[in-house]
Amino acid sequence: METKANHFFYVLECADNSLYAGYTNNLEKRIATHNAGKGAKYTKPRTPVKCVYYETFETKQEAMRAEYAFKQLGRRDKLNYIGGLK
Repeated sequence: METKANHFFYVLECADNSLYAGYTNNLEKRIATHNAGKGAKYTKPRTPVKCVYYETFETKQEAMRAEYAFKQLGRRDKLNYIGGLK
């Protein structure tokens, strides 16, 4: 039986240079939804957004744990986690 890692923890850089972290099981569709102004209340006024980091996980729970842990970090630690922004 083949396992498929299709749960994503992702980080977006918003137009105002803020970061947004989330979970999805379809990364491309979710980013398009954010850019259409329908993704989340936070990103709606901050479009366009671009995906600057993502990780894949076997389960939704693992991905959501990674999202939660990321959200507990300060901005400097978040930037270090994702490898900084150019």
